[in-house]
Amino acid sequence: MAGNDYMIFSGSANVPLAKKIAIKAGKVLGSIELRRFSDGEIWAKYQENIRGLEVFIIQSTNPPSENIMELLIMIDAAKRASAKSITAVIPYFGYARQDRKDQPRVSITAKLIANLIAVSGADRVITMDLHAPQIQGFFDIPFDHLYASSVFRGHIDHFMDDLVIVSPDVGGIKIARAYAKLFNCALVVIDKRRPQQNLAEVVNIIGDVNDKNVLIVDDLIDTGGTFVGAIEALKENGAKKIFGAITHPLLSGNAIEKIEKSDLNKLFVTDTIDLKEKAKSDKIKVLSAADLFSEAIRRTFNNESISSLFNIDKG
Repeated sequence: MAGNDYMIFSGSANVPLAKKIAIKAGKVLGSIELRRFSDGEIWAKYQENIRGLEVFIIQSTNPPSENIMELLIMIDAAKRASAKSITAVIPYFGYARQDRKDQPRVSITAKLIANLIAVSGADRVITMDLHAPQIQGFFDIPFDHLYASSVFRGHIDHFMDDLVIVSPDVGGIKIARAYAKLFNCALVVIDKRRPQQNLAEVVNIIGDVNDKNVLIVDDLIDTGGTFVGAIEALKENGAKKIFGAITHPLLSGNAIEKIEKSDLNKLFVTDTIDLKEKAKSDKIKVLSAADLFSEAIRRTFNNESISSLFNIDKG
């Protein structure tokens, strides 16, 4: 194989998305053997020659935490196999919520993960919709941050009438403002208090949602508590139809059940996390981010600008 070519490999976290990305890029996923020893230890071996090639490794780092370990081992193996360059394509960057020391004696785990990825031998990282954009600054290697707005846009246009964009918390204002600018509509913010992890209490709605169609935008949905609490508050304040556009569907615990019982009309999510059988709900529609990632990979390999894929950041 020519030295100026590239190959795409996948960890085990989200093989369906990796296959779609490879197809969009006109490639076949490279062959890699991933084993688990009886004690759970991970072993990786590239089944084909990658010497002198640019290697793209696709692996989301959602739980279980062995997904992170698998990514690190794959990067190290590629480095020791003399790959020309190694790009970690991380559709969902796990541990991003632990991005600061907000109380005594806690870890800034997002920074730890950034260090591990760089030290393992990655030359570049591509990810989408970080929980906290400043995590880019944790890396001392090039970092491309994509946004899912282009994935959602075509599915949102059909309910544009009387639309307002809602940020479910103050931390999401920047991305919500960008969506509001994209769709030329008003922005509403929900002020919430969080007494403990995975538990949120809606306090106040800043803006007018009465007799409006509402689109809640956020980077991830975990237990669904914040999301469903926002839906209830919006309904109480006169919202008509309520939609969600949330990039990363962790959907842990009984999140699906909460969504099913809520007044939500439709939740749009991407396939950055492999839901398998979890998303069997008429209220949830999974959209693929494969086009976006394949285009980012193509442009990275060809040393082309991918700034046009960052447009949401200009809001």
